[in-house]
Amino acid sequence: MFSRFSCFRIGQLRWVWICLFLIVAPSHAQSDINLNGAIDFRAHSSPDSMDRSIDADDLARMAKQSGMRGLVLIHHWESTAALAYTVRKLVPGIEVFGGVVLDKSVGGINLDTVQRMVLMKGGYGRVVWFPTSDGEAFMNYFKVPGSPVAVSKDGHLLPSVLELLDFIAKNHQLVLETGHVSDPDTVLLVKEAHARGVAHIVVTNPMAFTHMTIEEMQEAAYIEFTYNSVLPPHPQLSIEEFAAAIQKIGPKSCILGTDFGATGRTGFHPQALLDFMNALHKLGISVDDINMMAKTNPARILELQP
Repeated sequence: MFSRFSCFRIGQLRWVWICLFLIVAPSHAQSDINLNGAIDFRAHSSPDSMDRSIDADDLARMAKQSGMRGLVLIHHWESTAALAYTVRKLVPGIEVFGGVVLDKSVGGINLDTVQRMVLMKGGYGRVVWFPTSDGEAFMNYFKVPGSPVAVSKDGHLLPSVLELLDFIAKNHQLVLETGHVSDPDTVLLVKEAHARGVAHIVVTNPMAFTHMTIEEMQEAAYIEFTYNSVLPPHPQLSIEEFAAAIQKIGPKSCILGTDFGATGRTGFHPQALLDFMNALHKLGISVDDINMMAKTNPARILELQP
């Protein structure tokens, strides 16, 4: 404040503007990274069949108060389409979506499950994740006993998978997420989804459980990066590796999510998403590119109006 009044005493307009810039610039730069309009594309919450850090309605209130536009709720074992409808009624003013993960609890690759999700009141069931906790890459990484949900045989996608891809293609509002299937199956899914006209394709964690090359990621549609993957106690890779990949792939093809909701994790989803955005910015990703990944691209995938 002293510097501002000093400038007025000088009586020269140019010094006024210089002083005002020096006062305002630091806080303005800090506010460039914000949650206004952001969408967390992978948010775990209660009620669930395992402990979660926060109930879905409380999370929606917190996200709304933070200025966020929306959330995509995920459970590994059942559809969240009905939950999204209920949360929207409890917390109006934030766009909440759900989906279904094709793990064993819903019958694996099960077209009936997806069809019923689409029919759920409200139409908020938008995302179809291929197997995650019952996916081959996930089970191998964590050494989970048992057999994964089969997606292919002898290098070819199963007929049930092809039938499901055709259904997703016909229902253009649906988003295909590749889940935690094997590396070869992820590539097969992306190529076949493109060939069959699936409108919205997102590769799930392509640098964590699944390991795709930069070239393979560039040939996909959207690549999902989640903050949980780089945090202790068990980071799967570093934030620097994320930033380098984003710069090579291009932010137009990337989206951000938190994958938060585990108990014991410090903080909640909105702050985690903001921290993720700031961490990437410190590594050279521009504000415009961060906004594209956290706001523009998720809205485009969900077919939301600007």
